[in-house]
This record gives sequence, structure tokens and C-alpha cells, in this order.
Amino acid sequence: MTRVGITGIGVVAPGAVGIDAFRAQLAGGKTAISDVDRFDTSAFSSHKAAIVRDFKVRDFIPPMKVRRMNVLSRYAVAAAHLALRDSGLEPTALGETGVALGTAFGPVQTSVDYMQEYVEKGAALAPPQLFAESVANAPGSHIAIENGFRGFNVTVTQRESSALSAAMYAASQIVKGTVRTAMIGGVEELNEMIFSVLDRLGALGHANGAVIEGARPFDRRRNGMILGEGSAILLAQANAEDAYGYLSGFGIARDTTASLSDWGDDHEAVATAMGAAIDDASVTPDEIDAVYASANSTRRADRLEYLALQAFFGARIPPVVATKGYFGEYAAGGGLQIVAALLAIRDQKLHASAGYESGDPDMRFDLERHGRPAELRHVLVNSLSAGGGVVCAVLSREAA
Repeated sequence: MTRVGITGIGVVAPGAVGIDAFRAQLAGGKTAISDVDRFDTSAFSSHKAAIVRDFKVRDFIPPMKVRRMNVLSRYAVAAAHLALRDSGLEPTALGETGVALGTAFGPVQTSVDYMQEYVEKGAALAPPQLFAESVANAPGSHIAIENGFRGFNVTVTQRESSALSAAMYAASQIVKGTVRTAMIGGVEELNEMIFSVLDRLGALGHANGAVIEGARPFDRRRNGMILGEGSAILLAQANAEDAYGYLSGFGIARDTTASLSDWGDDHEAVATAMGAAIDDASVTPDEIDAVYASANSTRRADRLEYLALQAFFGARIPPVVATKGYFGEYAAGGGLQIVAALLAIRDQKLHASAGYESGDPDMRFDLERHGRPAELRHVLVNSLSAGGGVVCAVLSREAA
């Protein structure tokens, strides 16, 4: 694949707003997971999440426009603003620009609010703006409207793999010449409905007498994911000369053994997607210097990814970094995972794997426990979603 440069990054993340704050968070190895105070969790088994705090929306969006946007749209528009600021470019200088965002569930809270108004007041009095904001593509539409972008506008909902799927689509369109630039990334909100459903399914991490609640990717004591929210938006450009890194290859596959709400056990399918991404990037497995893993602290997903790494790389598994212990899971996490890998390439430094303390005897490899300098030319980024979707990408340091 012709490489596509990332020239600007905007982050509205748990624990960090802006790329510099996010870089400092990763460098400090500090998780953003904390007690949920947005709604009552006393009836649930889980009580923690990675929550966006200290985000001042009026720093990015005028008050009259804020009123017309749901939480997801606010996060995404602010992150897009930060990405443009980071790039040093004005929207008018970009020409035809596309938008491709990923979100696992979309604006669920807005849909709940609309239906409550509908039931209480009837169809004639339910606020039409709430209905307009209840669709998953509202954040991407707002980014385009606010900046005058007239290229494609696509929203992908592929659970945990949403952000990487959106990046794959946008990169393919840039390579085809449909547009020269695109805003890509992920956005998610923390809300009571999704939290309660996943808690009842047993998907969330929880205290069990042996461990306190938390995210522990690849750790032997892991027992579920921690939800995260926020947005990560990247400015992708053709023929970029000064970039954080380059999207250089993608691979996809499906694990047909997976159920609708869980991961399967077909590690060969995951290995196939990794191989396809590496082949698309025109590099060899030996040239992959690190893996930024999909691992989200669930028993099945983490082991599935480990078995795929073992099957594909054999005895030479590259250094592995698991980042979701910092900022949780879902589309924002997928976008932030890409950002973390790009920062590793730009800074030539691997990050520590937050939450990891002791290895699983069934997964005999060591995660990166401490940040350290490393020569990083090509980094593999994996994303495995419940339901069987697999998306992998190679990020490269050089344009060719």
C-alpha cells in the first residue's frame, strides 16, 4: 500500500486533553481508570471506568453550537480541532477532505434521552434535535460541517475494531486519490445503559476477593475489560513529508468461532490478518519491531491474541505493548491505541504496559513493563472485536 502520513493528532482522552498531555500520561505510566461518579453503580459488579475529566468544551466550540451537539460530537469536534492545530494547517488549506470515524455503540445516551422525552411528551413535543443527534454518524457530520469538509463522510461500527476499520477505509480512499486528506479516528461515551449491559454479561473487570477492580491486559489475574470514553482524531495526508508516522498496510479477517458478544478461538484467523497487514506494507515479519496489542484484559481475547502472535512469529515475538490499561476499551480506545503507536514511532520509545504485573503461565512472553528507548521502523497494531472481527495495521517511520 502507498503510505499515508499522519501529520496531526487530536486527543480528548481519560486523563489527557491534547497530544502533549497524552504523551506525558503514557510516559508516566499512569492509568486514567477511576471510580464511576456519572451514575450509580451500586447495583453492579463493576464500579470503575476510564472517564474524560477536565474537558472544557467551550475552549473548542462556541456555546450556541455546544447546545446542538451530543457528548460524542463534542469530543470528536474538539479532537478534530486539536488535530488541525497540531498539524499547523487551516481547514481551508486542505481542499477536499474526508471524514472516517469509528464508534462501537454511538450516542446511546442521546437515544435514551430522546425516547424518554417521546414517552413522556409524545411525538409532537419530543425535541427533534435529540433525534438528529441520536445517530452514530452525528460526530463525523459535525466535524465536516464545522470545518467545511466536502469529501466522503463515513462512520464505522465494528465494536472494538471500529477506529482501525475507519482508518483502513480512509487510507484506501487517499491511496485511490478520492481525497488527499482525511480526518480519521474513534469516539465513544461512557453511559449507564452500555455499562449495565456489559456488567450483566460479565464482560467488565471487577473485584473478586483476590484482586481489586482494574484493567490487566495479558495478566494472569485479568477478569474483564474496563470501559473508556473520549476521542482520538488523526489528520491523514497523501505525500506527507513530516509525519508522526505512516499507515503502510492493513489486513482483515474473521474468526467464525466467535459468538455475537464474545471472542472465539481461531487464532489462525488473527494470524492471517497480521500477515496480510505486513504483506500489504511490503515488509517482512522480521522487520516488525513492536506490537501494540489489542489486549483488553478479558480472558478469551487476550489469550486469542497471544496464540496468534505465537503462531505467526514463532519464537521471535517482537516486544509487545498493551495500552488499554491506560484508557480502557472500545472505539476511543482503538483510536488512542493508534495514537500511542504513532508516538512510539515519533519518539523512538516503547511505552510501559499499564496494569500488567504478573504473567499468565499459559502465555509465555513478557510485556513491556517499563518505557524504554527502541529503534522502531515498523509497528504492528492489532484490533480484535467481540463477534469475530479482526483488523490489523502496520505503522511505519518512513514514507517509503
